[in-house]
Amino acid sequence: MLQMKSELSLLNELNVLYVEDDKYIQEELEFFLSGKVKSLTIASNGQEGLEAYKNNQIDLIITDIQMPKMNGLEMSRKIREINKDAKIIITTAFNDTEYLMEAIKLNLGNYLTKPLDLNYLIEIMIESAKNILLEKENRRILNTFEQYKSVVDERSIVSKTDINGIITYINKPFEEISGYTVSELIGKSHNIIRHEDTPIEVFEDMWQTILAKKVWQGKIKNKKKNGDYYIVDTIIKPIVNIDGEIEEFIALRNDITELEMSKEYFKHRNEKTSTNLKESIRVAKTYKDIVDKSNMIIRIDLDRNITFVNDAFCEVSGYSKDELIGKPYAMLKDSNVTMEEYQTEINAMFDAMDGKRVLRRKLANRAKDGSTFYCKAISYPLVDKNGEISEYMGVRHDITDIEKLHKELEDTQRELIYRLGEVGETRSKETGNHVKRVANYSKLLAKHYGLSKEEENHLFSASPMHDIGKVGIPDNVLNKPGKLDEKEWEIMRTHSEIGYEILKNSARPILKAAAIVSYTHHEKWDGTGYPKGLKGKDIHIFGRITAIADVFDALGSDRVYKKAWPLEQILDYFKEQKGKHFDPTLVDIFLENLDEFLEIRDKYKDNFGKNS
Repeated sequence: MLQMKSELSLLNELNVLYVEDDKYIQEELEFFLSGKVKSLTIASNGQEGLEAYKNNQIDLIITDIQMPKMNGLEMSRKIREINKDAKIIITTAFNDTEYLMEAIKLNLGNYLTKPLDLNYLIEIMIESAKNILLEKENRRILNTFEQYKSVVDERSIVSKTDINGIITYINKPFEEISGYTVSELIGKSHNIIRHEDTPIEVFEDMWQTILAKKVWQGKIKNKKKNGDYYIVDTIIKPIVNIDGEIEEFIALRNDITELEMSKEYFKHRNEKTSTNLKESIRVAKTYKDIVDKSNMIIRIDLDRNITFVNDAFCEVSGYSKDELIGKPYAMLKDSNVTMEEYQTEINAMFDAMDGKRVLRRKLANRAKDGSTFYCKAISYPLVDKNGEISEYMGVRHDITDIEKLHKELEDTQRELIYRLGEVGETRSKETGNHVKRVANYSKLLAKHYGLSKEEENHLFSASPMHDIGKVGIPDNVLNKPGKLDEKEWEIMRTHSEIGYEILKNSARPILKAAAIVSYTHHEKWDGTGYPKGLKGKDIHIFGRITAIADVFDALGSDRVYKKAWPLEQILDYFKEQKGKHFDPTLVDIFLENLDEFLEIRDKYKDNFGKNS
C-alpha cells in the first residue's frame, strides 16, 4: 500500500489531456483524476483534443475512439506527427479488431475497453509516468552535457579521435589555431598536423599511455596548414564505456606557443656572453609574467607552508593571497580524501621532489567554498646556488570543467545500470534503492575480502542486475503476498537462469560479471541452493558476495510477503547460517565491519513512506 501511494505521487508530475464525447463518462473520469494529476485538460472530440495538445504542455493523452468531427485514432495520428514519442492511452466501448489493428500501426500500446477498470487505468498511467519522467530526466542530463561541452569548447582547443587516431570532432579554437576547417580534418589521421620537430618517442609514449587507459600529458609541437608551427600543452584522456573498453580519445590543449618562444629566446640570449644584464632581467621578468598570467602558480617552503600564490591560483581556489600565504599546504586537502590517504600521497610527492625529480600529475584540492577543483600540475624543487633545495614550486592548469564532464558521464552510465537493475525490482514491487544498497554492500564486502580494484568495480556495476531474470516471472507468482506453492516456487527459481540467458553471450566484462551474479547468487555454501546446487568455493566469489548483500537488504526491508526484520534478528540469522547458506569467511568480514554496512543502509534508505 505504501508503494502504491508513493507511485501515485508520480501522477502529480503529469499534465493530462482527456478526450471523450460522452459527458457522463467524461465527468466521471474527470472527478476520479482531479487532484491526482498536475493538470487535467478536457476535450469533447478529436479536433478539440488536437488544438488542446498544440496549446498546452501535455505529457499524457487519454482518448476515446468514436467521436464527432475527428475520431481518437485520427487525432492520435496527427499528434504523433507533431511528437512521435507522445504517450497515448486508447479507451473504447467496442472491442473491434479493425480499431485494434489501427492502434497497433500507430504503436499505441495501451488499448483499454469500457467500462474502464479505474485501478488498471491508474496502473497504466503510473507506468507511463515512470517512462515520461525518465525521458525528462534524460533530456535534462543531455542538456547538462551540452552546457559542459560548451564551457570546455570555449576555454580549450578540443579534438576527439577514434581508437585508431582518426579525427571525429574538432572545435572552433582548433580550426583557428591549425588553419584547417572541420571538413578538411574530420576522417583524417591526426598525423596531418604532426610537426617533424616532435620526436617519434613522444608519440610512442603517448599511445602506450592512452591505450593503457591512462591520461597522457605533455607538450606537442604541431604544424599549421600554412606550414607554420604552434605548441600546445596537451592532455589526452581515453573515454571508456561501462565495460571499461576504450570508445574514443578526447584531447584538450592550451596554446603555449608564445610562452615556449619566450623560453627559447631567454635561453639563447643568456647563452651569448655579450648579453646585457639589464636586458636579461627584463626578459626574465617578461617570461615570469607570461608564466604567471597563463598558469596557476604556488610555492611551498621546506616546512610545507605556502610562501606564494599568484592571482590565477586565487581566482580558481576562491582564497585571497592573505588567506593562503604562511598557511600549511594541507589546508587545500580535498575533503573527499581521508587525512591518512592525503598524508601517504603528499609524502610520496615531496619525497620524489626531494630526489630533485619533476612530477607531472593530476591533483584535487579543496576550494574556499568547500568544492573540489582539479589541476594538471607540474611540481619541481627550486635549488639555491649550493644545489640545496630551498622550496618547491607548482605550475598548474585548471581542468575542473573536464573532470566534471567526465564525472557526469560516469554517473549517467551508473544510473543506466541502476535503471536496468530496477526493471526486475520494479516488477516485484521492490524499491530502486534496493539495487543501490546491494551494489554498495557488494563493493564494500569485495574490498574487505581483498579482491582487486578492477574486480571490485566490476561487481559494483554488475550486482544491481542480480534479479534481472525476474522480468520473465509472471506477476501472479512474483507479487503473491503469501507463501508460494511448490509449482509457483519452481517457476520463481527459474529467474536466476533467465537472467543468465539474457546476459551470458555479452562480450562486455561487466555484463559477463552480471551473468555470473544472476546465476550464482542463490547458490548456498552447503550445496542446497539453486539452480545447480553448487557447493563451497565452486560458487563464484561474485555470487557468494552478492548473496550476503542481497539477503541482508531483503531481510531488513518490507516485501509483499513479509515485514522488515529487526537488526538483531538479522545478525542472529547470519550467525546461524554461517557455513550453511553463506561463505563463513565472508560472514566474519560482514560482522566485523557491520558499522560500514549500516552507514550504507542509512544513506540509501527507502523514503516512500514519508509521502504516504
